[in-house]
Amino acid sequence: MTWQLYSMYIYIIFPLWITGAILLYFKKSNRNVIPDLFIITGTVLLIAFTVQLWMSLGRPPFRTLAETRLWYGVFLSVIGIILYYRWKYKWMLVYSFAMAMVFLLLNYFKPDTFDQTLMPALQSIWFVPHVIVYILAYAILSGATLIAADGILALWRGNQINQRLKYADNLVYIGFAFLTFGLLFGGLWAKEAWGHYWTWDPKETWALITWMIYLLYIHFRHRHKTSEQLPLWLLIIAMITVLICWFGVNYLAVAGNSVHTYTS
Repeated sequence: MTWQLYSMYIYIIFPLWITGAILLYFKKSNRNVIPDLFIITGTVLLIAFTVQLWMSLGRPPFRTLAETRLWYGVFLSVIGIILYYRWKYKWMLVYSFAMAMVFLLLNYFKPDTFDQTLMPALQSIWFVPHVIVYILAYAILSGATLIAADGILALWRGNQINQRLKYADNLVYIGFAFLTFGLLFGGLWAKEAWGHYWTWDPKETWALITWMIYLLYIHFRHRHKTSEQLPLWLLIIAMITVLICWFGVNYLAVAGNSVHTYTS
């Protein structure tokens, strides 16, 4: 699988998504399935590329940051479709695909050769589930962040947001479960690879901080059900810690010896 093929897929997928989103905006009847076909076809093509990449590499494509961005685009687009069919939020679908396109464009402008072999520590049965559940958690929690941002704007306009918070809660509960599994799988992987469940590696530390902030959100929502603005801002802060954990840690000086530092 060459990078030229990735570019070809992007040239097809992006127009399908954009056309589908535009048609969806003007969609007046639920019987009109044309916008849905454009959107779903683009997502299926992205999944097809990811599967082909996996097969051509002969290893799970989770080694580099570019590969995790690719999976993030896959999960985010799929989640956007699911949330649209569940709650009929057109804006949620559009934002999900917009965010997916941003991360896929990062790969387009910063190509990856996608040929790195796996180091011995990554040749573990825990490698794939650990990375998958984390990227899936990030995609789900980003949906909660989009709802939070929309809720903050709604509050500034003087609108009610109770229903939005319920949607955000549902996404946080699911995303938090995946975060928890990610921590557990990571500990088991670390024990197998390095002999310790936890070493306070910078990545591990920020993963724990992220997990604790979402746990704080859950407890706050349980005890203060009528509070609106603070929970929304907690979700924004939580997503910032997600981005630090995922990308930002790589730029910290202490991350030089981290076992979690990705290549490009």
